[in-house]
Amino acid sequence: MKILLLVSAFNGLTQRVYAELKQRDHWVSVEYACTKQQMEEAVTLCKPDLIICPFLKQAIPSSIWQRYLCWIVHPGIKGDRGPSALDWAIQRQLSWWGVTLVEAATDYDAGSIVGSKEFRLPATNKSTVYRHQVTEAAVELILAAIDQLQNKSYKSDPLDYSKPDVKGSWQPLMKQSQRKIDWQQDTTEKILAKLHAAESFPGVKDSINGRTYYLYNGYQEKKLLTNSNVLPGDIIAKKNQAVCRATRDGAVWITHLKQANMVEPQIKLPATAYLTDYLQQTPELFDHELPSYDPTTWQEIYYEENDHVGYLYFNFYNGAMSTEQCYRLLKAYKKAVTRPTRVLVLMGGSDFWSNGINLNTIEASSDSGLEAWENLKQINDLVEEITTTVNKVTVAALKENAAAGGVMLALACDIILIRDGVVLSPYYQHMGLYGSEYWSFNLPRRVGERHASQLMANCLPVLAAEAVSIGLADEILPAQEKVFLSSLAKVCTWYSHKKTTERLVLRKQRIYQLNQQLKPLRQYREEEERKMWQCFMSADSDFHQARKRFVYKSPLITTPTYLAIHRQAVKYWEEKPHIIKRMACL
Repeated sequence: MKILLLVSAFNGLTQRVYAELKQRDHWVSVEYACTKQQMEEAVTLCKPDLIICPFLKQAIPSSIWQRYLCWIVHPGIKGDRGPSALDWAIQRQLSWWGVTLVEAATDYDAGSIVGSKEFRLPATNKSTVYRHQVTEAAVELILAAIDQLQNKSYKSDPLDYSKPDVKGSWQPLMKQSQRKIDWQQDTTEKILAKLHAAESFPGVKDSINGRTYYLYNGYQEKKLLTNSNVLPGDIIAKKNQAVCRATRDGAVWITHLKQANMVEPQIKLPATAYLTDYLQQTPELFDHELPSYDPTTWQEIYYEENDHVGYLYFNFYNGAMSTEQCYRLLKAYKKAVTRPTRVLVLMGGSDFWSNGINLNTIEASSDSGLEAWENLKQINDLVEEITTTVNKVTVAALKENAAAGGVMLALACDIILIRDGVVLSPYYQHMGLYGSEYWSFNLPRRVGERHASQLMANCLPVLAAEAVSIGLADEILPAQEKVFLSSLAKVCTWYSHKKTTERLVLRKQRIYQLNQQLKPLRQYREEEERKMWQCFMSADSDFHQARKRFVYKSPLITTPTYLAIHRQAVKYWEEKPHIIKRMACL
């Protein structure tokens, strides 16, 4: 089928839908719904069989949905309508929620129902639910509805609130007054529900030391005890750039803040970055170099061991790894390597495996070019340490999506196991960068020179199945989380058998020595860093502008041509006016 995706952003859900459709040999093009005119122009150029809107904030013009079949993904149960569907469900601490696929209509989310799927709603933040339960349900609904279209069994049901299974209702945009935390009265559970419901966007507006901030990424703290001198809302500790605030019945960690400033736009940063002076007398807690998992507190890095297999977790916010985080992870990795295990598994985080260097902390630095350089060197040190580990079998367990330097970090491992449905974005060019993390060594040796060049140039998402087919990953494990973890343990236990490990380690040592003779690893790094230095330090580098657009969430103006297939021919003729003139003379 010829399918057009109308979207507000090429986010995780959109990338997943795009990759799933491409894998099934559909013709797929993308258009950012910036203006009504652009949407109408895209449809005129594309003439699609179907329009799908996985993530769309704008209304589809009636001139489009009255002529074309348009599906909209709504993150709510049947009958739920409004822009804050997930927010209300999470803040109300509902046990079940769902996703509904509806046809476009005059009123928001009021079109005929194509399909709906419910799921158990976990007590976690909105972005996690969106990236997992919502994404899986939406993909399942879209693929099932396309099958119905193709086998001529498609039908949709008008929204009818008299039906017993239509339990939703219209819900307005959730305002900050409805998200506000009452530190004196709200329980820890209620505070966490409010933080979870506002995660990613818009955050919870609150005051700290007389200044107004948006709060993000809350976790319960069960170990720290408060005393009579501490009031609810007070900051009682700091750790790894996060702050811990007392509640009336416990405490919560808040990892990120954004200053509320109506004059100039602000960005999310680790909490202590905004509170440096205020926190001078605040007690600071420190994790061990290789901390064990502790469910009573918040941890970014922790380690578990089972038989001869070690599991290293690094749960960094949005998968971004700052200079300081890379340094701590490198220390933990070096410590894990000394453990009496045969296999070391890199587990990544709960929302992303890794997305490489941290663009927000780079942007906030007084010298962004220099900070980017330091961040790059630190992550390169980590990748080098993994690549040169020759006494263990290293495994990257890609349970979540990864991008840019995060993908290259995984490629440093001997074996890559990927969860079905995971999307990889192994490129840097959209950010104006040449690339680093030893990609020029690790990527071609896995997929070959031709595929490596294509992956870096195309800037298109790669679904798990394609990743395995081209050598970017070694094996797909089941999509369901518990089954994935169980399968992962079985595979890693097999690799940890002494004879298997000895054979793999010996083979790895021989290959490493051969590679060093052909071209030393240090040379790859020097060549990459030389080009990255130019990207970071050149005043007119595309990196600086691309980074600013990313961190400040600048409104989109046009769709990149590599996504907008329907515009590629138009762009070609616009760039070749001499050909048009020549043809006019024929």
